[in-house]
Amino acid sequence: MIEPLLKMRGVKIEGRSDDKWNPIINGVNLTLNRGEVLGLIGESGAGKSTLGLAAMGYTRDGVRISGGSVEFDGIDLLTASAAVKRDLLGKRIAYVAQSAAASFNPAHRLIDQHVEAPMQHGLMDRSESEEDGMDLYRKLRLPNPDEIGFRYPHQVSGGQLQRAMTAMAMSCRPDLIIFDEPTTALDVTTQIEVLSAIRDIVTRFRTAAIYITHDLAVVAQMSDRIKVLLKGDEVETSDTRTMLSAPTEEYTKSLWAVRSFLRPAKPAVVTGTVPQLSIKNVDAAYGDTPVLHDVSFDMHAGRTVAVVGESGSGKSTTARCITGLLPPTAGQILLEGEELPASYKKRSKDQLRQIQMIYQMADTALNPRMSIGQIIGRPVQFYLGLTGAAKRKRVDQLLNQIELEPSEYFNRLPSELSGGQKQRIGIARALAAEPKFIICDEVTSALDQLVAEGILRLLADLQDDLGLSYMFITHDLATVRAIADEVVVMKDGRVVEQGPKAEMFTPPHHAYTDLLLSSVPEMDPDWLTNVLKERGVDNIGDAAVDKM
Repeated sequence: MIEPLLKMRGVKIEGRSDDKWNPIINGVNLTLNRGEVLGLIGESGAGKSTLGLAAMGYTRDGVRISGGSVEFDGIDLLTASAAVKRDLLGKRIAYVAQSAAASFNPAHRLIDQHVEAPMQHGLMDRSESEEDGMDLYRKLRLPNPDEIGFRYPHQVSGGQLQRAMTAMAMSCRPDLIIFDEPTTALDVTTQIEVLSAIRDIVTRFRTAAIYITHDLAVVAQMSDRIKVLLKGDEVETSDTRTMLSAPTEEYTKSLWAVRSFLRPAKPAVVTGTVPQLSIKNVDAAYGDTPVLHDVSFDMHAGRTVAVVGESGSGKSTTARCITGLLPPTAGQILLEGEELPASYKKRSKDQLRQIQMIYQMADTALNPRMSIGQIIGRPVQFYLGLTGAAKRKRVDQLLNQIELEPSEYFNRLPSELSGGQKQRIGIARALAAEPKFIICDEVTSALDQLVAEGILRLLADLQDDLGLSYMFITHDLATVRAIADEVVVMKDGRVVEQGPKAEMFTPPHHAYTDLLLSSVPEMDPDWLTNVLKERGVDNIGDAAVDKM
C-alpha cells in the first residue's frame, strides 16, 4: 500500500488573544496523496489558511499547534529540527500566498527573489535559475517574460504579481504546494490560463496540492476532493463531483446556494445632467510607454460605473489618473464640470477630499501599527479639522455606519480583524473625508462569498443614504451584475464598449466582452476542460509544461 504524502491527524491550533489561548482548529484530520489536489473551502475565519500553513509545520506569530501530528513523506514536521525544515521548505514544500503585494520584498527585483530558493537549495546556479524563471513566466502567460523579472513588485499589476509568485513557488518543482487563493487577483481570462497551467503541472509531476479558496466554481475545476471547514471544525469531506451534486450537511448546501443580492435597476440618467465625474479623451504613460489611449466615460451622482477588463487593461491606471497620482499626458478629468489639475499636488484640499479610494488588499492598505480609531481619525482631522471629543464622536459614527461596534473596535489593530472587517475599515476611512466620489478597486475579490455580499450590501446602502457615486474596478462579473448601473469594458488601455448594465449583458457583444462573459467559471467540474476545447486550446497544459 502506497503511503500518503501528507498526513495530519487530530490537529489542534490555538491563537493568543487577551493573554489567553483560543481555539482556531479543533482536531481536524487531513490526508493527501501524490498528484492529488484537495480543495479547502469555508467562509472567512473558518481556519483554511491556518490549516494550510500547518501542513508545512508552520504557524504565524501568536499561533501554535497544540495537538495532533503533521507528517510529510514520513517526516514529523512538528518535531523536525530547524535544519530539516529549512531543507524542505521552498524545495519540497512551497506556498503561494493570497496577497502577493504583501509577500514580495519591495526592495528587490522579481527575478532576484525567484532565484533565491533554487540557488540556496543547490538545484541550479544563477544563470540556470534566471533562465528557468523566464520560462515559467512564459508558461504562466506573463507579458514580456524575458524582461518582466527585472522589474520591482510595484512596477507590475496585482494579477501579474500573483502569477510571478506562482512561478516562484514552482521554481524547485516541489512535491507539495499550498495554494492560498492563488487566482484572487486575476481577471477571468487570465485565471483560465493560470488554472490550466497549475492543473497540468500537478498532473505532469504528480505534485500534491492543497487549494484554498472561497470561489466555489474555481475549486470545482481544480480539486479531486473537497474539505469544508466552519469555525475550525471539519463539516464534511468527499470527492468533488459528489460534494457538488449531493452535499450532506446543511452548511455545505448553504455555500452552494446562489447569492441573492441584486441591486434594482435605477432610472436612466436625465439627458443634459452634468456628470459628477467625467473622463475626457485621457491618454497616460508610464515613462515612455503609453498605457491609456483616448479614454472617455462619465459617472453620475448616486450611481455605480463598473470598469472591467483583463489585468493590464488600464482599469487601475485610469483610477490613478482620476486621483492625480498619474497625471494624464492628454485629456481632462472634470469634477462636476470643473477641470481638475492633472497632479494631486496641485489640487486643493477640498478637491482631494471629494475623491477617495477603497483598496483591493486591506492587508497592505491599513497601517499595521495604528489602531482602528487612529486609522479612521486621521482623515477626520485632516479634512474636517475635528479634534478631541468631536473627532472621537465622528469616528464612532463612521464605525456604526459600517456596522462595527465602536467600543469593541476603536482600540484594535488591523491584525486583530478578519478580512471582511478590515475591508469595512477601508470603507470607513474613505467615508471619513465625506467625499462625493469613491473608487472601489477590487474591494470584494479577496473575500468569501458571504462576506463579499455583506460588503456589497453595505456599499449600496451607503450610496443610497449619502448620494455617493462609485467607480467599481473589478474582474468579477457576478459583482458587476449585482451592483453596477453602467459598465465600461477596457482592453489594452482603450474603452472597447460601454453602456447600461442591461444592454451590456444582452447580446450582441463586442468580441472581447463576449470573451470575458464566457470566461466566468461555472459550478461544473468539466467547465474548464470544455472551455479550453471550445477555444481550440485543449493542449494548453502540454504547452505549459513541455520544457519543465
